[in-house]
Amino acid sequence: MDSTSNTPKTAKGELQIEEPTRAERAIGRRAAESRATVPEFELATVVDMSATAQALRELRASTGPEAATSVTAVVVRASALALRAYPRANGAYRDGHYELHGRVNIGVAVTSGEAFVVPTVADADAKSALEIAAALRALAASVRAGTITSAELAGATFTVANLGGLGVTSFSAPVLPPQAAILAVGAVREVAMVRGGDIVPGREMNLTLTCDHRIVFGAYAAEFLARIRELLERPRELLVDG
Repeated sequence: MDSTSNTPKTAKGELQIEEPTRAERAIGRRAAESRATVPEFELATVVDMSATAQALRELRASTGPEAATSVTAVVVRASALALRAYPRANGAYRDGHYELHGRVNIGVAVTSGEAFVVPTVADADAKSALEIAAALRALAASVRAGTITSAELAGATFTVANLGGLGVTSFSAPVLPPQAAILAVGAVREVAMVRGGDIVPGREMNLTLTCDHRIVFGAYAAEFLARIRELLERPRELLVDG
């Protein structure tokens, strides 16, 4: 008998059935939970990354690419510092009250095959950009090797998702309950900018912040996102130790 004889055939052609992996099922459940239970809203801004791109090039030249920081690490540090000043973005809404966390632990979405996992950089507000970059490299290596632990995936109070490395310029991401917000990061791209009446080359990056509207309101979210942008546009503040 033909081994494909039991394969369903439709007007769209042969139908192949695939079962999702455990990680894919978990992602689907969290996405469905977010959309069903969290009243979300989004804000977006454009960051002038010209100074940061130059600072990162200089840092790589002095430390070597294997030890240098990255755009993701700088965004994580900027987010961590902003979360100090805007604690509701680092909190959670539960049963009609607000939970404000004492630690700033930032989850960073890492692709793993066709799915993604979100390991956590604990106490990100107390780490330098170089320390965050080293932590991200170690976590990504553990994800690729399949040795990531449950402790390394737990405790995030805020999440950063960066698809810039895949060429995505702008996107939004669902809040991961019970967190209050998630920051989506697009690619740094070359653009023409006007400075002092002259057109000069520069670099820009899109950020999109998705918030749980029950704990993070419009003006508060706008100020929080503006603080992240301000920090990213002053990279010397981000690249100093501690």
